[in-house]
Amino acid sequence: MKKILISLLFVSVFTGALLVAQEAGTPNAGQIGLDSAQQKLQEISVSKFEDAGLWYGIMASDEGVIQLRRFEGSPLDKEALEGEVAAGIQEPDDNVLGAKVSFYRRSMSSFSMRPVRPLPIEGITKTISVWVAGRNTNHILQLEIADHFGNTAYINMGKMNFVGWKKITVSVPPTIVQRNYHYNNKMGITIQGFNILCDLDETYGTFYIYLDDLRAVSDLFAEDSRDVDDILDSW
Repeated sequence: MKKILISLLFVSVFTGALLVAQEAGTPNAGQIGLDSAQQKLQEISVSKFEDAGLWYGIMASDEGVIQLRRFEGSPLDKEALEGEVAAGIQEPDDNVLGAKVSFYRRSMSSFSMRPVRPLPIEGITKTISVWVAGRNTNHILQLEIADHFGNTAYINMGKMNFVGWKKITVSVPPTIVQRNYHYNNKMGITIQGFNILCDLDETYGTFYIYLDDLRAVSDLFAEDSRDVDDILDSW
């Protein structure tokens, strides 16, 4: 009887912990890569995808053709950035970036959507989010970034097997180097673009994807805590 009671207690505790983890959903930026007692987390805008001319597509010429365009629209559930509202910033946010891929044949295809210039993120990045409309496919969205030393890293953002717009948020692993005190001229990461790893069973016909409102939650404590009379190590 005691063994049965202990087993039931273990199952209930495990189930409760699992439900809490499932309800959490979005990564907790304050607990990611926590290596200092003080943090100043702030959500910042990285790109609003207002100008399609600042992005380009890459795809192997024997797998298909990719086209990028700007479209008017926005996710209805998207909320204004608190920092911009508090500062009275009224930056245009009326468009989204769309990509159309026409496959030639079934294959292990992939394609990329990249900014003309890499997008730097101020501070130490904790999480990155973007609104995606992926047309309910099993294609995988992947974020490509460069660390403090320019090394490339890839973060899977998940399958796009959902209908309509969805905000996808991923954490930046603490193993990615964002700061080194021997090189104080810069810190943080840069976004190199998005890669779409196509599911073999769905590489035919045409595929559409739309992106909007790329944001990051970043720790800006190092920038804001510098003394006004300190000397910048950038000479």
